Amino acid sequence: MRGSSAKSLDETLTAVSAVAADSVAQVGAELFGAVEILDGAVAARRVLTDPSIDAAGKRKLVEGIFAGKISQTTNSVLDAAVGGRWAAGRDLTDGLEIAGVAAYTRAADAAGHGDVLENELFEAGCVIHDSAELRQIVSDKAVAATAKASLLKNVFGGKVTDATLALLTQAAVARTASFEKVLDSFSRQVAAREDRLVAVARVAYELGDDERARLTAALTTRYGRAIQLNTVVDPNVIGGIAVSVGDEVVDATMSTRLEAARRRIAG
Repeated sequence: MRGSSAKSLDETLTAVSAVAADSVAQVGAELFGAVEILDGAVAARRVLTDPSIDAAGKRKLVEGIFAGKISQTTNSVLDAAVGGRWAAGRDLTDGLEIAGVAAYTRAADAAGHGDVLENELFEAGCVIHDSAELRQIVSDKAVAATAKASLLKNVFGGKVTDATLALLTQAAVARTASFEKVLDSFSRQVAAREDRLVAVARVAYELGDDERARLTAALTTRYGRAIQLNTVVDPNVIGGIAVSVGDEVVDATMSTRLEAARRRIAG
């Protein structure tokens, strides 16, 4: 987000950071619920982002929409959100979704599961990617969000933390992009809250602890930031390694080198 929306998002996230640790998971769930409600209320979003309407009027509308549906703590976050200036109605709901992710990230950190959340999101994403049936269902916009939530609970319930399951379920709503892109965005947001970058390494075999440590150290030195290293064992990797950090990809696999040589020979 840019401009006024970026400033309003910062103010909303500040409100999340002020929530007591034992309440942030509930706030995350209620913010995701608020996003669902406002996504279906175009007129309300327009009012809540109309700069000509004063904050008191907006807060009164919020009270009318969410009376009895959210806690007072979540209401304080919504109050901060609607008190800001958003460039578009969609920016408001996108900002509330980001705030929901931030709340669940704080809940995981409070429970000592910060690293677990990052790892589980990546591993669950790999499981879904590798299952054609799962991938098709969570990616199908024609499938109801409740049905997707039920499926994800059946597959991952009891195997991942509550925060991970909540973010997987929200990603399946695919409000702003495909499930995989939204999940990647959530993962990056979780890492960013810990001031880490996410690196994904494609390798021919599972790395040992020493190899992971050396690669993580090298990437930390290169980027000057702590690194969350995720690995994917790819049978197409003949040798070497391919690492992506954000939009940057360093492909040093043997298969890529061979393909480059073939193109040079072919002219």
